[in-house]
Amino acid sequence: MSDSDTLLLNVPLDALHRELGGKMVPFAGYSMPVQYPAGVLTEHLHTRNAASLFDVSHMGQVEITGADAVSWLETLVPGDIRGLGIGKTRYTVFTNAQGGILDDLMVSKLGDNRLFLVINAACKHADVAHMRAHLTGGVTLRPIEDRALVALQGPKAAEAMVRLAPEAGAMTFMTISELSIAGIGCLATRSGYTGEDGWEISVPTARAEELVRALLAQPGVMPAGLGARDSLRLEAGLCLYGSDIDTTTTPVEANIAWIMNKRRRAEGGFPGAEVILGQLATGAPRLRVGIQPVGRAPARAHTEITDTAGNRLGEICSGGFGPSADRPVAMGYVPAAFAAIGTPLKLVVRGKALDAHVAALPFVPHRYVKA
Repeated sequence: MSDSDTLLLNVPLDALHRELGGKMVPFAGYSMPVQYPAGVLTEHLHTRNAASLFDVSHMGQVEITGADAVSWLETLVPGDIRGLGIGKTRYTVFTNAQGGILDDLMVSKLGDNRLFLVINAACKHADVAHMRAHLTGGVTLRPIEDRALVALQGPKAAEAMVRLAPEAGAMTFMTISELSIAGIGCLATRSGYTGEDGWEISVPTARAEELVRALLAQPGVMPAGLGARDSLRLEAGLCLYGSDIDTTTTPVEANIAWIMNKRRRAEGGFPGAEVILGQLATGAPRLRVGIQPVGRAPARAHTEITDTAGNRLGEICSGGFGPSADRPVAMGYVPAAFAAIGTPLKLVVRGKALDAHVAALPFVPHRYVKA
């Protein structure tokens, strides 16, 4: 065992992952299952056809309370938190003074003065420090250290959930509720990171294994690891922090400007507003786009993108083979003049310039259950 291995943290379900045959790998400082014996391809396709259970306990969970909680969070993100209804969830980002993205996160409103945040594993300590550095007197921030987080995803997720928590069936996409699942008190959001229907479930650590065993016992549910989670989110056209978005990309460049509503665009008041609102007004110099390689050869992250004459345009930020799409799929940044769907491109793969074109996202249609 290397020194780096000894520093890895274990998630609460570590023993269960090993019991189930999970192949454990280092990820964001944790030992996490990248796959189980069925393999990434089977896990991916099973998620699209039935339901899979992912452990995402490495993610950060944070509770923010206080009379000023909502207005305070709006000073750090460009999203509309004031207009978020109780029991609703919203995707947004932390921005810096240059308009770059510090992290993307999910914000849920549990009460007038109570917010629940889920933040990325690799960024969670920096995120908490960032929030603490900007705390005001009317706000209390509490990292939640005693809960695991799991994601049940797929078209048969609802069947499994309703058997264990009948009231879950009334929930719709991007809503949150306190549920009793198999007799265990949980906080569940109908959302996920695969493009499929499903729930992310926050559960007390002491009962996490009990919950997971109950979910895995449902017909059609199998465990899935980080490998399938990544290929599923790529097909769904969803951003991975550190690959598709980071401090050098703005929400406009990342093609997620939809996170800002009319009021936030008019009022500003978030870090980097001048840069971001300027790009909204005059256009961003580059944009994240879907890229469809021609043929069967996948283009991985950092593959060079050129125009048809061989001039460098940018690089792939996420890429691989999409098992459900049954073809290579990728995303990358190109100058705005090359961002129109259908624009021909070249991808330099192992020294060869292969044909590609800008494609619509997502590669596989989302199947969220909306109101």
